[in-house]
Amino acid sequence: MALRIAFFDAKSYDIESFNAVNKDYNFDIRYYQERLSISTVPLAKDADVVCIFVNAECDAKVIDELVNNGVKLVALRCAGFNNVDLKAAEGRIRVTRVPAYSPHAVAEYAVSLMLSLNRKIYRAVNRTREGNFTLHGLLGFDMYGKTAGIIGMGRIAKELIKILHGFGMNVMAYDLYPDHEFAKQYDVKVVGLDELYTHSDIISLHCPLTPDTKFLINKDSIAKMKKGVMIINTGRGKLIHTEDLIEGLRSKQVGSAGLDVYEEERDYFYEDRSDKMIDDDVLARLLMVPNVVLTSHQAFFTAEALHNIAISTLNSVKEFADGKDLTCEVKNA
Repeated sequence: MALRIAFFDAKSYDIESFNAVNKDYNFDIRYYQERLSISTVPLAKDADVVCIFVNAECDAKVIDELVNNGVKLVALRCAGFNNVDLKAAEGRIRVTRVPAYSPHAVAEYAVSLMLSLNRKIYRAVNRTREGNFTLHGLLGFDMYGKTAGIIGMGRIAKELIKILHGFGMNVMAYDLYPDHEFAKQYDVKVVGLDELYTHSDIISLHCPLTPDTKFLINKDSIAKMKKGVMIINTGRGKLIHTEDLIEGLRSKQVGSAGLDVYEEERDYFYEDRSDKMIDDDVLARLLMVPNVVLTSHQAFFTAEALHNIAISTLNSVKEFADGKDLTCEVKNA
C-alpha cells in the first residue's frame, strides 16, 4: 500500500506541481486547504506523512497529536523550519525540509525589490495609469558604486552577491561561518554586523530565524545604520521588529523597505483578504507608508521553484519509505 500523505495548506498551484511529480512516486496524497494546527491535526489521522508550509503550527501539542495519529514524518516543503518544535519531535517523529528549491528565484526577487524601491517603479505605474507623467518624487540613485550589506552567506545570499557584483556594487557580508573563498572570488568584504550597518546603503537579510536572529533589525541596530538605508527582507518576518522599522521610516533613518515577509503574516499571507478590514494595526500602518513595498511571501514563487519543491519533498518521503538516510533531515541541535 502506498504511503499516505496529508498535505496541508494546499493551493491550486501546489496540487498541480505535486500531482505532476507524484506520477513518478505514486504516493496517496490527500490535499487539505486548511493549515496544520491543533484544530486541524485530526485531518492527519491514518496518514504516514504530513506535508506542511511556512505558516503551519507544528508546536509540541501538535506533534503529540501527530504521533498519536500514527504520523511518522513531517515533510516541510520550504527551507525554514522555525515553526516546528524540533525538541518535541526528537526521537518521535522525523522532519525534513527543502533546503534549496531555487536560490535564483529569491535572489532575483530581492533585486527586484531593490530596483522597485530605488526607482519608485510602483509609484510611477500608479501615476501613469491616472495620466500623471511627472517625474517629481521619483528620483533614484545609481546602484553602481554603492555598498550592499548582506546578512548571511547561504545559497540565496551567494546568488544575490553575484548579481550585485555584476551591478558594480561594493558588497559586504556577515555570517557566523563565512565562505572566505567565495568572498575572495566576488570581492566581498567579510565584516562584523556593526561595520555592515554603518557603511551599507542597502541591507538585505538572508539568515535563518533563530533565537539569536529574532528581531535582529530593531531600534538599536537601526540607529547604527547609515541614514536613509534601504532594508530588504525576503527571509523570515521576525528578523525585523516591525514597530521599530516603522519608527525608523518615520524618522527617515530608514529610507525605504522592501518586505516579502511580515512577523505576523500567518493570518493574511497566501489568502485573499481584500473584502475584509485589516485588523492588525501594525500591518495596516506598514501598508500606508509610501516608501515601503510589501508583498505576500512570493519571492520563491517561480515555476522552477515549485517543481524543485515537489521533487525534493517527495524524494524525502521516498527515502523514508525505503528506510534510507534522509538527505534533507532536520534535527534538534
